[in-house]
Amino acid sequence: MRIIAGTARSLPLKTIEGKDTRPTTDKTKETLFNVMQFDVPGAYFLDLFAGSGQIGLEALSRGAAYAVFVENSRKAASCIEDNIHFTKFDKWFEIKLWKKLIIL
Repeated sequence: MRIIAGTARSLPLKTIEGKDTRPTTDKTKETLFNVMQFDVPGAYFLDLFAGSGQIGLEALSRGAAYAVFVENSRKAASCIEDNIHFTKFDKWFEIKLWKKLIIL
């Protein structure tokens, strides 16, 4: 799993072991960001059910101003934080750990 475009292009990301999360394929991620490409730069990005954080990190790599990662697993939240530090997006994020989705 990796960042596919932007300032962090090709950086590998870690993920948690097991079947609790299902990483988004590069093809799906590329399609998603092709649709949103003009809306991402400068945007505040919400990554719900973040898993490893790869979608929010992809948005930051492509110029999003800030990303909020929402996850219900402490293990996944720790993985997100590791990936954020590895990609050096330390100043543009927030992680929310919630057992129930009450954010919306």
